[in-house]
Amino acid sequence: MDTDAFIAVHRPQWERLGTLTRTRNLDAGGIDELISLYQETSTHLSTVRSTNPDPALTAHLSLLVHRARLRITGARTPLWKHARTFLWEDLPAALYAARWTVALAGGIFLLATVVSGLYFGLDPVARGLVLPEAAQRSLAQRDFVSYYFEGEASGFAAQVWTNNAWITVQAVVFGATGIWPVIMLLQNGLNIGLSAGVMGAYGGLDTLFVYLLPHGLLEITAVLVGAGAGLRTFWAWVRPGPLPRLWALSRAARALVTVAIGLVPVLLISGFIEAFVTPSSLPPAVRIAIGAIAWIAFLVFMLGRGRQVHRQGVTGDLSEEMVGDSVATAG
Repeated sequence: MDTDAFIAVHRPQWERLGTLTRTRNLDAGGIDELISLYQETSTHLSTVRSTNPDPALTAHLSLLVHRARLRITGARTPLWKHARTFLWEDLPAALYAARWTVALAGGIFLLATVVSGLYFGLDPVARGLVLPEAAQRSLAQRDFVSYYFEGEASGFAAQVWTNNAWITVQAVVFGATGIWPVIMLLQNGLNIGLSAGVMGAYGGLDTLFVYLLPHGLLEITAVLVGAGAGLRTFWAWVRPGPLPRLWALSRAARALVTVAIGLVPVLLISGFIEAFVTPSSLPPAVRIAIGAIAWIAFLVFMLGRGRQVHRQGVTGDLSEEMVGDSVATAG
């Protein structure tokens, strides 16, 4: 099928259908015309999908047919149902779909953290090249803990949330490069490893865990999820599989947006824990337990609920009728 000729012949019908869907009041003749053009455009969409699945044309006709269907049926989905579908189906599905690249991001981060922690913890010369001995002692004896008591808790929570959100946004936005998330993971792993090495050298590893684990479990996991989702977008570009490259990249990018929005409340919770639980007077075991419960709840949501909706065919992407997701695939 000649796509350009097909568009040239049927464009007036599509434009007219678009006009009718936007017209507030239709008389009987307008309604009959709307239904007739809807049926014809649906046929055009089926033809395009089966003979020459051009992504741009398929998406345009899918959206046009979707809007016309809503106008004819008068169906409207309440906002709360959209929110429920996003939070309980689309978000866990998108998180679950990125599980392997998230695991890769976690491996990179843990490797950088452990290697740098052992290196700086066991080699005083290496530590001295990065931090003078006075600065090391100050970090271990005062600065590491005092950081969590800076200013009012509410302001500190907002600052932490903003900073973590910025780090995660960088991983998400620049994930398609395949380079920036790796650099970010290595940088954060080296920084935490350096702190762990210094604290360990001065006998402060217990303090490190007490003040890092309550919020760090959830916070670091959120950053890893953002980096992993970004790497998944890069992988969709490199290895699109049976889909056209741009189509696979678009699908991964839309799921990436779902992950980015979903991480906002997760980072807010971790910021709240860091501001109100980590520096609190609660016993260390209780503080760590609170952080562990929040972390496990997120993992259950991501892997448990995500696996459940994934088996039901939910991908975290927009619906087929909104983006025209049915295209011919290779092989």
